[in-house]
Amino acid sequence: MSQTLSATKHFYPDANLARELIANYGSPLYVYDAKHLSDNIDRVARSIPYQGTRFAFASVTNGNLALLRKFKAAAWGLHANTPGDAFLGLNAGFLPSDIIYSGSNLTADEMAQMLRWGVATYNLDSISQLELLALVKESVDAPIPRIGFRLNLPDVTGESRIGICPDDLVKADIRARELGLAVTGIHFYRGTSTNATERFVDCLDTVLAVGQRLSQWQYLDFGGGFGFSYYDRKHSFEWEDFGRELTTALHRHKLNLDLIIEPGRSIIAGSAALLCTVVSTKSQGEKKFVGVDTSTANIAVLSVHGGTRQVRCYGHLDEPLHLTDVCGNTTYSRDYLSRSCQLPNLNPGDLLSILDAGAYGYAMSSHFLHRPRLPEVLLENGNHRLIRRRESYDSLVANQADL
Repeated sequence: MSQTLSATKHFYPDANLARELIANYGSPLYVYDAKHLSDNIDRVARSIPYQGTRFAFASVTNGNLALLRKFKAAAWGLHANTPGDAFLGLNAGFLPSDIIYSGSNLTADEMAQMLRWGVATYNLDSISQLELLALVKESVDAPIPRIGFRLNLPDVTGESRIGICPDDLVKADIRARELGLAVTGIHFYRGTSTNATERFVDCLDTVLAVGQRLSQWQYLDFGGGFGFSYYDRKHSFEWEDFGRELTTALHRHKLNLDLIIEPGRSIIAGSAALLCTVVSTKSQGEKKFVGVDTSTANIAVLSVHGGTRQVRCYGHLDEPLHLTDVCGNTTYSRDYLSRSCQLPNLNPGDLLSILDAGAYGYAMSSHFLHRPRLPEVLLENGNHRLIRRRESYDSLVANQADL
């Protein structure tokens, strides 16, 4: 069994493999390449020379247990935005000490559950969440967790509801000591899918200066938000440049911190494709429309992934290309899987690969317009296997009570 990587290092299966996968598992489906993912994990892990670096995969982007275990096998931790992320991590075999929670607005019950699970690090969003943690901790028999705060720097990141400003960080430090706790870390999130490496580098001194206002600063959680270029690879995030500048800044400030880096989309997006089948074609003037058997319910919408996705078709070699929109199988007016592609004339039954579906593909999929979710397949060591089953129509009523 063979597979092909494009010149820009997007994974997609070759024609024979694509047909084999569709014959075995049906259409549409997500297909992941284990080697592509492992190569990305290794490359990013080598990019930061700072000795105290720990990596944690941002599982918000993809929660498949088989894929999470790839990160665990590489000695990575797990970054959790929600208790659900933490639950998946525990089921994938991560230790509670491997899991770092960075989120907002946990209820008391959720916080108690996280403590009972033993999640060891909490990057909180407000002083009120700190006070809730102290209150809940009194009724839960669990170790005292490591506590940090998400940093909000409007001059750097723009308007955001998440995190606290530097002055409130000092107040949180004081309040924690009053509660018998300690704030020992800061979490900084530069932005969502930012490809401009200099935007991360330019704010380093500011972030490090703020952190030194803590009385017991022990760790810096820097990330995620690292970008992934869905189309223009000339403007990809430069991990090696970032790692070198970050290490230099930490040494310049004479800091000896635990450093946590949380890649998500940037490391897994390009490791998967969404295979689908053409079901209809039509034209409006010069524009071609290709209808396929999937929809934006199964892949992050354009506003999330930032523009036109790359699409590969099979066959039709050396045929003229036409401006084409790839459209989903719903009546939703914005159901475009990719717009303004250059594709040959296609026919019903042709297969397409929609590239870079590894992040926020299944994780953001839904029952929008009541279609079951897709299966996921992993390619590894010359074989393929199912890592998530296709839903049936029964899934649409499985949790309804009035049957």
